[in-house]
Amino acid sequence: MRLRFGDCLFDGQTRELHRNGRLVHLQPKVFSLLEILLSRRPGAVSKDELMATLWPGTFVADGNLARVAANLREAIGDDGQSPRFMRTVARFGYAFHGDAAEESDLARGEASYILIRDEQEIALREGENILGRDPAADVPVEDTSVSRHHARIVIEGVSVHIEDLGSKNGTFVGDRRVEAGTLLRHGDAIRLGKVCLLFHRLMTGTSTESVAEG
Repeated sequence: MRLRFGDCLFDGQTRELHRNGRLVHLQPKVFSLLEILLSRRPGAVSKDELMATLWPGTFVADGNLARVAANLREAIGDDGQSPRFMRTVARFGYAFHGDAAEESDLARGEASYILIRDEQEIALREGENILGRDPAADVPVEDTSVSRHHARIVIEGVSVHIEDLGSKNGTFVGDRRVEAGTLLRHGDAIRLGKVCLLFHRLMTGTSTESVAEG
């Protein structure tokens, strides 16, 4: 099971959680709690069932489960007061109630990404891509409004995030200024200082569709 929700990517096969393209180190019980809630979404799971699963054959106080739940919320960037993903069901247990989209192996293997500046296409690679005025940057952007190491795009399968690297003139996606990792979608306009780039996702392995003439 490989699921995307918010800025997180959950991989049940590798038992990893990535957020903003970076690996989040979870304690085994925290990961297992997330796995259970995702597999049962949007249904609620009782505290009794969760405790029996996480601590089989052992009596533990309710506070232990509450601490695991708090650690999970912190890891996925959720808030117990205004939860986006993990809902507390009063006097019962917990439920995952956010949007989670399954990511197929086929989709992961068929995506490639480029940036477009004017008529120039710049290929991005899996992993980290540094954008900046430095000629040695992965994506050199020669302009005085651009810092030497201006921004970073991290690609992980179909997960693509951009973050600012403390640039002087800022990084923007559309009209929104980027600070921490921000999810990129096909067609997003990126601005580094005064330089505008377009982010495109390309699908490979598919033929070009013919358009019938009228």
